[in-house]
Amino acid sequence: MLRNGVVRGLAILVLVAGWLAVGAFGGMSQGRLSQVQTNDSAAFLPSSAESTRAAQEAEAFTEGQALPVLVVITADDADAALPAGAMATASAAIEGWPALALPGAGAGDPATVGDVLTADPVVVPSEDGEALLVPLSLDAEQADAILANDERVTGAVVEALRDALAEDLDGTSLQSWVTGPAGFVADLVTAFGGIDGVLLLVALGAVLVILVLVYRSPFLPFLVILNAVFALCAAALVVYHLADAGVLTLNGQAQGILSILVVGASVDYALLIVARYREELRLVESPGAAMRTALRASLEPISASAGTVIAGLLCLLLSDLASNRSLGPVGAIGIVAAYLASFSLLPLMLLMLGKRSRGLFWPRRPVVDTDPAHTGHGVWEKLASRVGRRDRRVWIGTTVVLLVAAAFLPTFQAQGTSQSDVFRTQVDSVDGEKVLAEHFPAGVVQPSTVFVDQGESDAVIAAAEDVDGVLSAAVYTGSSSFSGQAGGEAVVVDGRVRVDVTTEAGADTTAGVAAVERLRTAVHEVAPDALVGGAAAETLDAQDAGTRDLRVIVPVVLVVILLILMLLLRSVLAAVLLMLANVLSFAAALGVSAIVFNHVLDYPGADPAVPLYAFTFLIALGVDYSIFLMTRVREESLRVGTREGVRRGLAVTGGVITSAGVVLAMTFAALGVIPLLFLAQLAFIVAFGVLVDTLVVRNLLVPALVHDLGDRVWWPSKIARRS
Repeated sequence: MLRNGVVRGLAILVLVAGWLAVGAFGGMSQGRLSQVQTNDSAAFLPSSAESTRAAQEAEAFTEGQALPVLVVITADDADAALPAGAMATASAAIEGWPALALPGAGAGDPATVGDVLTADPVVVPSEDGEALLVPLSLDAEQADAILANDERVTGAVVEALRDALAEDLDGTSLQSWVTGPAGFVADLVTAFGGIDGVLLLVALGAVLVILVLVYRSPFLPFLVILNAVFALCAAALVVYHLADAGVLTLNGQAQGILSILVVGASVDYALLIVARYREELRLVESPGAAMRTALRASLEPISASAGTVIAGLLCLLLSDLASNRSLGPVGAIGIVAAYLASFSLLPLMLLMLGKRSRGLFWPRRPVVDTDPAHTGHGVWEKLASRVGRRDRRVWIGTTVVLLVAAAFLPTFQAQGTSQSDVFRTQVDSVDGEKVLAEHFPAGVVQPSTVFVDQGESDAVIAAAEDVDGVLSAAVYTGSSSFSGQAGGEAVVVDGRVRVDVTTEAGADTTAGVAAVERLRTAVHEVAPDALVGGAAAETLDAQDAGTRDLRVIVPVVLVVILLILMLLLRSVLAAVLLMLANVLSFAAALGVSAIVFNHVLDYPGADPAVPLYAFTFLIALGVDYSIFLMTRVREESLRVGTREGVRRGLAVTGGVITSAGVVLAMTFAALGVIPLLFLAQLAFIVAFGVLVDTLVVRNLLVPALVHDLGDRVWWPSKIARRS
């Protein structure tokens, strides 16, 4: 006995030391995740995409990869003519830009803006005389050499320019904006900067409030939160090193979703374990014995739940987009971390007071009472009885309500949005883009590029100029779009030339993307081997890949999760019914979201990844609650029959499932604090969908349907033949 006690004590010490190390190193990794982010949409495209192949061919026509930075200057009244001396003021200002230090560029001699510029800046006046444009280009390869992350350098350049302009133009009756692709990247990185602090604080704060209401204890909520924080540290530790090594691609969206998934899942698992632990404390005196029984009882449903979510997330590996593909393993790592913490760290903390561990539940300390009649569940017992008495009326009524909401699903707009619609707050890059479009041809900023055999260039130019939305097309001669130079010999590389196509709409708008789609069709008719690239083409390819992902991944997720349910419940019929209920719940959530987005919030649309992510999360996470409920129902059904098992299962699990659902909904709702359209839409859909699934499907529809069917629901297992 003594030897066993020593071994057990050493194991506990090793476990505690291990989690303390995870907290220390994982905490540092959590703070550094933003350093290994990649938010450039072009980096997510498959190598087979036409715009990707065009970008590879473009490298032969220019030196390295360039990222445009556009500085726009107008009078304080943007519709008025420039004041006298504006050109001289701007020319004097740009002379000092190359020497500007890059904030956060590292120790030693600081890097400067000039270190990453491909050419000296020049000032270009608009034809209407109301604006000045300073087009700059950043060398991406040189940026990588400075900080091994060109997005950080891009943000530093934009920050330095904005600060310098504020100082240079102070008191001159001029105003400025830093926009273009670099400006958008910088503002995007700034928006994602709230993930490390604001998002976590809001999510953990919301969860803490709910846990206090659930447990009515000053101690338990903090233990559950601490468990979630350590789980997040473990996930961050693994994800950071994988992203740093280039094994997976991490973007700001995936980092935010990782935080929410880990917090939500770890709290859900903790709620289930603690609820079962409290039950067992009413039956036995020893907290250790109660915990062992609770962990054994919780192992199957939580393992199945975690496995289902992981399987659903890993289906994203089938995506054509690296951003979607990477979210699969990133989210799976988070679920594994939550699972391990809940079955190792959480029990340690709950038993840390030894025989006095019941005190953690103060002031509602559970006392031993082996009579099940004395451990009623109040409101959930009453709900279970009412559902049992009116089972058919309940499941038909809830189904009709969900079908009405689902009828609006076809109105959900997920064809993509313009780049300026990504932000939900006012940002400099979006404001500058609007001013730029008023005074300069929008398509000149980022022209579409067509790479074609030299002998087919004339036919391509003629076809391009006939496309609706195209202003002009010309063979690239090596001169800048804003240089004012014309003519010259075409640049020819291996018999291929580049044709620059200027569109009426900017490359970052939906109209510009539509124009490029028409351009591709026209160009391929006269030159099938031509490649159409550029920023608008990259957006088009990303949207096409997202639409393809919906068609491929959705049925795979359904099949995988259905098979898991069949194996877990040992029933085909129960698994099919649960899956149908989940799909109906998702459809209803998306239908209501369509109404809210289109008619209440007046959103411009959604990215195709929004319904894909929402589907994956709602189906996988919704099945969690089905598993929590139905495993307990099956356990009770083996003893007392299915109908009584439903009533007992709902009475016992109703509170914990509802609490878990509200916690998960609130954590996903916290994504809305990040001022980006994608995350705001995902936050609403998943939060609302989880509440519908928890309050309606899991508490009413599924129990009523199973109660109505009785033992038949377990077909073809032995329980179905028991009658």
